[in-house]
Amino acid sequence: MNNYKEIYSLNEEVQDLYVRGPNDSFINAIESCLKIEIVIDDRKVFLKEEDLVYEKRVCNIFEAMETLLINNIVLNLSDVHALINNIDDNNVKSIVSLYLKKDVLITNVYGKPIYPKTLNQKLYIKSLEDNDIVFAIGPAGTGKTFLGVMFALKYLKSFKVRRIVLVRPIVEAGEKLGFLPGDLKEKIDPYLIPIYDALNDAIGKEQVEKLIERGTIEVAPLAYMRGRTLDNAIIILDEAQNATLTQMKMFLTRLGFGSKMIVTGDLSQIDLPNKSVSGMVEAIDLLNDIEGIKMIKFQREDVMRHPLVFKIIERYDNKR
Repeated sequence: MNNYKEIYSLNEEVQDLYVRGPNDSFINAIESCLKIEIVIDDRKVFLKEEDLVYEKRVCNIFEAMETLLINNIVLNLSDVHALINNIDDNNVKSIVSLYLKKDVLITNVYGKPIYPKTLNQKLYIKSLEDNDIVFAIGPAGTGKTFLGVMFALKYLKSFKVRRIVLVRPIVEAGEKLGFLPGDLKEKIDPYLIPIYDALNDAIGKEQVEKLIERGTIEVAPLAYMRGRTLDNAIIILDEAQNATLTQMKMFLTRLGFGSKMIVTGDLSQIDLPNKSVSGMVEAIDLLNDIEGIKMIKFQREDVMRHPLVFKIIERYDNKR
């Protein structure tokens, strides 16, 4: 073929249908993300001459896909996008090992194992194991909150902690919930829907409700944490970029014996009124060198949502 170069031969152990994906969706994903054109003919992969700058990366993506398929890993489009976004010229073995040596946190109600799928996600889980306070900073869809909740459930199921405490600043209501109808849980529930979605996906809605009734899972607005000491718990502060300076200090000093804190936020989504300084920004600056506290910064390459989310984040990042 004129203007095309053969760059890769598909492994005989793998049917090219599985490499292509349903309706060529895997190939289309690679082409769309890298803005290249791929041709597969007689189990050989060809690239246009002007796209050869991506030759090694494309070869690594195909190698990773084939290695996983040979090892009976069923790939979906989300997995392929994760491979495309994270594989570079030198890290293919590290990425493949995430799937072959799964650090399974929990198996959800559908029988699906939940485990980190990017190197930053793996570092996040390792940091949660090794530290008592972990800040997870990055854009939406990177698994900050979801994996934090899964880690908390793992610890709860293995009796390493007695409860999970879910906390969020409620800037939308000015932290004044008294005028809202219902009890405290009913007032804050709408603000914790992403965390509830993660919990329901992992252990089922009925089980979540039982754990909340027993107090094993507790939900609370950030402003209601004052004066408490939380022992033997995993405490997750979500949307932490919207904590004020005094709230963040107050929250972090609630840490008790046998407990861990997970602080998640996106510094591009600060909604504090009057251009107030985010307590999360200050905490990252003040506490980054303290032993036992770890800062994990996720990138857009860690996004595990629809591929358009990755492109939207990329466009906004480039605007700043």
